[in-house]
Amino acid sequence: MTEATKIRAQALGNKTTVRILMSHEMESGQRKDAAGKIIPSWFIQELTATLNGRFMFSAEFGPSVSKNPYLQFVIKGGKAGDKLSFSWRDNKGATRTDEATVT
Repeated sequence: MTEATKIRAQALGNKTTVRILMSHEMESGQRKDAAGKIIPSWFIQELTATLNGRFMFSAEFGPSVSKNPYLQFVIKGGKAGDKLSFSWRDNKGATRTDEATVT
């Protein structure tokens, strides 16, 4: 299993800056190993984000996203104590959900 997603969320005024770092190898399926065999693709396909249990957004990724994807975005609203949740699913069916509290 992968390491926990690192989440930082800081409210300032009426905006909250969110930073997430997902731990995942993100293999494209185009590289070869030392024996010359193609390394199978393995990447996050879908990311879903919620704030206090309410859907915020979802994103679809493909094999061209780099290892350990990092996202940063700003949302309107959000205050200290709000709960953020991020769930992802990769192309092999593995899933992970991690939560953080806005500071």
